[in-house]
Formats: sequence, C-alpha cells, structure tokens
Amino acid sequence: MPTFRIAPSILSADFARLGEEVRNVVSAGADIIHFDVMDNHYVPNLTIGPLVCQAIRPHVQVPIDVHLMVKPVDRIIPDFAKAGANIITFHPEASEHVDRSLQLIRDNGCKAGLVFNPGTPLHFLDHVMDKIDIILIMSVNPGFGGQSFIPEALKKIAMARRMIDESGRDIMLEVDGGIKIDNIAAAAAAGADTFVAGSAIFGQPDYRAVIDAMRAQLAGV
Repeated sequence: MPTFRIAPSILSADFARLGEEVRNVVSAGADIIHFDVMDNHYVPNLTIGPLVCQAIRPHVQVPIDVHLMVKPVDRIIPDFAKAGANIITFHPEASEHVDRSLQLIRDNGCKAGLVFNPGTPLHFLDHVMDKIDIILIMSVNPGFGGQSFIPEALKKIAMARRMIDESGRDIMLEVDGGIKIDNIAAAAAAGADTFVAGSAIFGQPDYRAVIDAMRAQLAGV
C-alpha cells in the first residue's frame, strides 16, 4: 500500500491570511505545503518568492514543496533553500543543464525533482534518475490555478511510475492540476502518490472535509 500525501497549493489560499491558512490546512490533515513560484517569463503569471516562503516556514512543521515555474532556475534555488524549502522542483526546459540544477538543489540540502508539462516528454529523466527525489506530472498547463484536469496525464503518470519502479529508487510521484475528490483515485490508480490540490481545498469552507473525502477515495485504490 503506497503512502499517499495531500499537498494543498497555497496559490489558491487567502494571501491576506497566509500564515493562518497554512496552519489551518495542516491541522485539517495536509501532509505537504505546495508553493507555486511563477515569474511572468517562463509562465504568464507572477506569484510569490523566497520572502513568502520564509514568512510561512515558522507556521508549519510539514515539508514545503517549492515548484519553480521560472527561467533560469539556478540563481533562485539557494534563496528558496535558505528560506526553508524542503523540496524544490523545476521544469527541464527552464535549465541549461538539468543535471547541474538537480545537484545544486541537493547541495543546498533539499530534495530535488523535475516537472513535466502536458507536452513535455519524460526522456529528460533518462540520465538523471540518481539525482531525482520527486517527479511532478502537470495535469494542466502551468501558469494559472483553477484549470481542469487533462485526462491524458494519466498515461504519463503510469509511464513515470514504471520508470520509478524500474529504477528501484524511492522517488515520489506527484500530480498537479485540476485534482479534486472525483478524480484523485484515478490519478492514484495510475501510480501517483502525492496530490497537489488548490481551489479544490482552499475554495471550500471546510478544509478537513475535503481532505478526508480525498483520503476516502484514495483508500479504495
């Protein structure tokens, strides 16, 4: 039985009450805080940086999972590590040297991973699996919250799961984009073990009810 993790994305939280929001969602059962960084360059949106990560770090004990949707990535990796990130992922298209960027994350004391957009092939993993702690499959195109799940992502999740199993390594397989109560089980059945959900959680009045409902769906996988 895999260990399933729920990772609420604070992109959908109330930014005027961010410390309270992350405390509330963790007390409601969240395993990880997902932190979306967009630069208005790699993706057409501008969100939050290391200072916000540093500000929420004292409010939660769970890991902070920083998803860098920025280009280039190397310059900002140490800043997020210093700000309290535990996991840092980036898109291979945003790095000139994927192996070097992964090693930079690890050298700064964080778990490292690659993120794959709907149209990005998984072959970037072929020669760096020894530096990978997490693979993130995007089930929407990155840049905005609240998008609908792209079903084709299930095939890519299954392919990534096979690669992980064949590697024999302990690598998390995360999915991000349009995850909600009625499709989380399908993502888990395809092989995902970590689930990013933004508006599906923060858009509801009772965070615990949503997370409990998601776990109930996962229990049936």
